[in-house]
Amino acid sequence: MKKANGIVSKRRENILEHLKLNEEISTNELAEKLQISPLTLRRDLQALEKEGLVNKFYGGAKLASSTGFENINEGLEEDNQILKRKAIAKYAASLIHDGDAIFINSSFTALLILQYLGGKRVYVVTNNGKALQTSIGPNIKLVLTGGEVYERKQSLVGEFAIQTLSKITANKCFMGVSGIDSDSGISTSVLEETLVNHEMINRCSGPIYILADSSKIGRHHNFSSGDINEITHLITDSDIDEEEVKKFVAKKITVLPLEYA
Repeated sequence: MKKANGIVSKRRENILEHLKLNEEISTNELAEKLQISPLTLRRDLQALEKEGLVNKFYGGAKLASSTGFENINEGLEEDNQILKRKAIAKYAASLIHDGDAIFINSSFTALLILQYLGGKRVYVVTNNGKALQTSIGPNIKLVLTGGEVYERKQSLVGEFAIQTLSKITANKCFMGVSGIDSDSGISTSVLEETLVNHEMINRCSGPIYILADSSKIGRHHNFSSGDINEITHLITDSDIDEEEVKKFVAKKITVLPLEYA
């Protein structure tokens, strides 16, 4: 019995580790990664949800602690994935200058940029509803696109959001993704966000920065947000495989691998 309990405990620890690496993940993908049956995974997720560790939704799950900056920072501060994302966001913020108008999408990593802008005078346009929970500098003008609220990520989507973006031109775009592949481009796990992401790309007159830690490199999720030739820069961490770097460079993308420790 003790051995069986230990196996269950270890399996659930693995589930939590996978969810730390993904803002959200489909149950089918998670079951495949862990090599367990969907029924077993469903039972584990139910148990973890009762403990307040996981939030389930139709077809997927995410960490319960990933609903805001404060909860993420508590207990996960030393997690390598968080360190990578913070390093990426901090570097991205250094590329932003006084007077810039920028797009930021619904990504957690992209939203972290706001914490590193300090006193810069920046016009920030975003469909990320969590921006309202974030402390921002005194000179940041924050504009939400409006639109239908996609509850799982608190992102703003739909025709209203797209119409708002169609009236704005930004000179820099910072976009987090679920996956980026040198052939298939950038992708997301949320269908409703694809059109918003692509409108940001279309309405940006300057560089398109993709913020993606190395775990997202070479991956393609369900829904495409943009072709690889629409991207100018990839900001990632130093764990990216050298072969992947060569593939992106061959597509004329500037790759910026960052140290994070």
